[in-house]
Amino acid sequence: MSNTNFNFSFGLPLKQNFAEYCYYESIFNMEEIGKVLSCWDEEKSIKATLSGEQQYRDDLRKSSVMFLDDSDERQWLYQKLMQLSLVSNSERFWFDLQGFFQELQLTRYEEGHFFDWHMDFGAGEISHRKLSITVQLSDPSEYEGGDLEFMINKEVVKAPRSRGTVIIFPSFVMHRVTPVTKGVRQSIVGWASGVPFR
Repeated sequence: MSNTNFNFSFGLPLKQNFAEYCYYESIFNMEEIGKVLSCWDEEKSIKATLSGEQQYRDDLRKSSVMFLDDSDERQWLYQKLMQLSLVSNSERFWFDLQGFFQELQLTRYEEGHFFDWHMDFGAGEISHRKLSITVQLSDPSEYEGGDLEFMINKEVVKAPRSRGTVIIFPSFVMHRVTPVTKGVRQSIVGWASGVPFR
């Protein structure tokens, strides 16, 4: 029998500060929120599909989205979210990030809209997603239901609802948006990406 002692960590640093999600309150002020909400164009909005798929699944997701390109007038938005993602990543996750590979989405949940349990990470074009980012644009008094929730070790945890809050979490964490029962919930959704996990 061999007396070899194995060191399975190989001396690599451990992620002591890892979190299933983190949030930053009051990152967006009312002027910035208004600027983003003014981008909404009903004619440019589409019915949301599942990540990486083209077909609609109303039993799993029901909402509307509009893509926000990184044109000059929106560079501030991309830069602000990328900077916060880098800060959050250096504190919590240590993923290899390279930027936004997909356009930000302005999402709209009306009464009866929801997004059931899912991950943002998967095969194909979504395999490069590392950190998911959600920006709360609607005031909590403007809608009922529509909670962003995480499944953490069989425990359901609600994310903060305060306007201007940014929530960041690994794209492989299970989450959902509960059905909106009254009013409208709007948010920005995006993904800080990099080479696929290895």
